[in-house]
Amino acid sequence: MSEEPDDVVRRERFSGGPARGFLSSLAADERIFRADIQVDRAHVVMLAEQGIINESEAGEILAALKGVEEAGHAALPDGEDVHAAIETAVIDRIGDVGGKMHTARSRNDEVATCLRHRLRADIVELAEAVLAFREVLAEVAETHVDTVMPGFTHLQPAQPTTVAHYLLSYESALARDTERLFAAFDRTNRSPLGAAAFAGTTFDVDRERTAALLGFESVIENAMDAASARDFLTETTAATATLATTLSGLAEDLILFANKGYVDLDDDYASTSSIMPQKKNPDTLELVRASAGDTAAGLNGLLTTLKGLPRAYNRDLQRAHDHAFDAVDAVTDATEVAAGAVATADWNADALAAAAGEGFSTATGVADLLAAGGLPFRTAHEIVARAAEESETADLLAAIEAAAAETLDESLDTHVERDALAAALDPAESVASRDSHGGPAPEAVEAALDRAAGDAAEAETALDARRQALADAEVRLATEVDGYV
Repeated sequence: MSEEPDDVVRRERFSGGPARGFLSSLAADERIFRADIQVDRAHVVMLAEQGIINESEAGEILAALKGVEEAGHAALPDGEDVHAAIETAVIDRIGDVGGKMHTARSRNDEVATCLRHRLRADIVELAEAVLAFREVLAEVAETHVDTVMPGFTHLQPAQPTTVAHYLLSYESALARDTERLFAAFDRTNRSPLGAAAFAGTTFDVDRERTAALLGFESVIENAMDAASARDFLTETTAATATLATTLSGLAEDLILFANKGYVDLDDDYASTSSIMPQKKNPDTLELVRASAGDTAAGLNGLLTTLKGLPRAYNRDLQRAHDHAFDAVDAVTDATEVAAGAVATADWNADALAAAAGEGFSTATGVADLLAAGGLPFRTAHEIVARAAEESETADLLAAIEAAAAETLDESLDTHVERDALAAALDPAESVASRDSHGGPAPEAVEAALDRAAGDAAEAETALDARRQALADAEVRLATEVDGYV
């Protein structure tokens, strides 16, 4: 995308040469074809309302745009980009009057508006996928409030938890990803149209009117900033890369859990080997995991492209937006696949329960119990650490009592009852005792499920409002166009 329309403006001077194909973005611009048609329509309606062109001329142009839209992107004439090609197609249909469509506008503000128009719709689609995944996580968690599983740090057995608590940890992370997507949408949803090349225009344009017709929340006031800014691409790609990182962590967990027999992925989300028929490979989750690399690379590519660009327009910007669109596409797919994998997976409760106590995973609970009985926590930690050294060759309860005898000048019974100590060694009892806010105890998880449901409902309402505003703008613009054609 460049500063001035192609064939209809450049004519003879820049009509050929070996670089023409290199300069062209027409094929890649198919994604924003309809966005450009909508931006053209809003601009033409505003020009007519402001008396810059007459109503008859507006009607001819709008009718031609309808024909171009119906013919589709593939029918466009050759051009440097979709914006010039559409203008050429309009002029081909109605003659020179079609050239009035570009009055009081540059391709710089036109391009920026088209990108924002399309990207905000893509953000809505991605947010929809994230909200659907959050619902899946909550639904599966609700069925596994009492399913005890091992929790890990450094991939080593750490403390017992539950499947519900584990899944809700990702629901919570996705809630923040949702917030980031909404913030990116809101800053994308601002109109640069009317900024022209970067210094505004001598025509009496109404920027607020075109913004309203296109469903933008506001205009970007400074014309130079409006035409050149691409930070909305950066913010969206960054939010998408963060989301992909969340998904990648979940995918890695499930791949490891499947390897250990804790979870069985549905066949729809797995594959077999081309040579080893016994294999069941978590291929889809491996691709979900890989999407984080794709989006991180896209963010880095985008930032590198934008770094150090002088104001206002530079042709480098033609290569910027694909990073954002590619990232959104990849992560929308990855989100939907991850949601499907979680929704259809079977959790092996027996294997999880058996593994929950491995590696003396209840040690922290025992130390907490001793500290609650009056021992300094560091003393309790020392006793349990000594017991852990013997845990593979001795009964845990006996090992703890022996370690206490070596450490204390008094009987362990003065601090904790033997029955309570035995209960603390049980993974299910250990989980039940961790009832602090956000903990894995069933009552704490039930409260977390209620909060998650409320947060998701608020997010769905917020998304509906944004989605409806865009839909209302479509109707509003169509109604105005119908008044001319």
